[in-house]
Amino acid sequence: MKFSLKNNFKHFQFFYKYLGWRIVAALGLSLGVGVLDGLGLALFIPLIQLVVRKDGEALAEDSDAVSNFILNTLEINPTLLNIFFLIFLFFSLKGIMKFFESYTRTILMQIFMRKIRFETLELLNNYSYDQFVKADAGKIQNTLSSEVNKLNMANRFYFKAIQFFVLILVYFALALGSDWKFTILVISGGLIVNQAFKFLYARTKYFSRQLVAKSHIFHKLLMQKVSLYKYLKATGLLSTYSSKLKNNINEMEFVQRKLGMVDAALGSIREPISILVIFGAIFFYVQLFDEVVGGILLSLLLLYRAITFFMAAQEQWNMFLGVSGSIENIQEFTQDLSRNKEVAGNLEFPGLKENIVFRNLSFTYEEKNLVLKHFQLAIKKNETLAIVGPSGSGKSTLINLLTGILKPTSGEILIDGYNISDFKPNSYRKKIGYIVQDPVIFSDSIFNNVTFWAEKSDYNLKRFYTAIEKAAILDFVDSLPGKENSILGNNGINVSGGQKQRLSIARELYKDVDLLLLDEATSSLDSETEAEIHMKLDKLKGAYTMLIIAHRISTIKGADRIIMLQNGKIEATGKYSELIDSSASFRRMLSLQEL
Repeated sequence: MKFSLKNNFKHFQFFYKYLGWRIVAALGLSLGVGVLDGLGLALFIPLIQLVVRKDGEALAEDSDAVSNFILNTLEINPTLLNIFFLIFLFFSLKGIMKFFESYTRTILMQIFMRKIRFETLELLNNYSYDQFVKADAGKIQNTLSSEVNKLNMANRFYFKAIQFFVLILVYFALALGSDWKFTILVISGGLIVNQAFKFLYARTKYFSRQLVAKSHIFHKLLMQKVSLYKYLKATGLLSTYSSKLKNNINEMEFVQRKLGMVDAALGSIREPISILVIFGAIFFYVQLFDEVVGGILLSLLLLYRAITFFMAAQEQWNMFLGVSGSIENIQEFTQDLSRNKEVAGNLEFPGLKENIVFRNLSFTYEEKNLVLKHFQLAIKKNETLAIVGPSGSGKSTLINLLTGILKPTSGEILIDGYNISDFKPNSYRKKIGYIVQDPVIFSDSIFNNVTFWAEKSDYNLKRFYTAIEKAAILDFVDSLPGKENSILGNNGINVSGGQKQRLSIARELYKDVDLLLLDEATSSLDSETEAEIHMKLDKLKGAYTMLIIAHRISTIKGADRIIMLQNGKIEATGKYSELIDSSASFRRMLSLQEL
């Protein structure tokens, strides 16, 4: 088996990062199991001698160094009953230690998987949004699901191989104590044979990396098929798109067959090779040292045990290499998440007290083409501000900057005089209600969708009903047989678009927010439903600081102020009636919508 110090120490470091000293404790138990097993086996030599000796014949004192050492150290008379009792004792202790070893391995596997999953989830929480939108969604999905599960297999195979390796060392050590010459011959044969496996191990690792890459592509294609199912179904493109998935599946199967072929080759040659090593060692032992075979009985027994575990260790090691690509993938993934961690301040956000100021702010998604250019704006607490403008004028970018998920290229955003980057992101964002064009609905009950799985206490129920009343959906919820416990289905399939949007608004109002951001929240609704929702939102004026990106200008007549964005700059600002008089662009946009 190929135990390259550099490569295997790298793998050991990876597992040690999550398990620490527990690995040493587990290996100590494996060592104990091997020692007790070897000592028990050694005592079979005097046991056999006692059974086959002639009456009155004494037990040979130099028949076996290991068993003699045990008997002399424990000062036990070598009778049949005493030796049988010792064998039973050693194997009973081995069974107890084996139990603790197996149970410890299960606990360590749980600890390892929990720490891996918690770490990746926390790193993803703090991942920079501008990096997230550039990332491969299929890779993220595959890494957090399939690849993390493969790490569980990698952990099991790796430490099984290490456990067997510890047992091999114990058996070799005991065999050296019994007959060092024969043991050296077997070890030499094993090292020579091991060179034949290097090529197969290298192929296994190569195909493992390929399989990880193919799996990333599969998950990306699958996610897109599910999210775009309606479009693909309606346009008759499902079969065409499915052929891409099928091709990818065929490619994964090809790689898996290659992995299976390598594993089958290893499995088929292990036992014949182990027999060759044993008999080769016996042949050279007799020829070189002119010894009789009977004198190496214990060594032969221990070495056969060692070679059996050697073959098993090779099998575990090859299976580990088959999933080792997942270790490289998770390391690359966590490094990327850590490297692109969101920069966070250390101040708790106390809530909006006075105003929000955009000071000389510019932003670009690339090195050129500024989306916002030296943008200047002040928003008072509890003001309702509407933002209009053509596509690409910077409306949604402005909202994303205000939430903090995008960072200004230059300039700053001040909240009551503090730079937005000074605050802890979550403490600030928890005070933001964010409602987008496509409502965010979870496949769960209405109560859990609105409260985000809050405990169903009397206090939270009261807050829930207050929120759905403000969002004008109380009557609908009360009309349902299950009321607040009614299940909305996947992406809210059981309710209409208007009802989904009202539930989204109710969720943000339940949160007790300071800022309410609506990014074309009603643009996908029919005019009547959109007017109803905006009428309800008008009643919230003065209670929240609201920024509304409007699709239809007629729906934001009641805003305290409207700004007209053009090419990343404010072209005009004022109330609805003022812009009608002062802004030709505003009038043109309004007239186009009235056609």
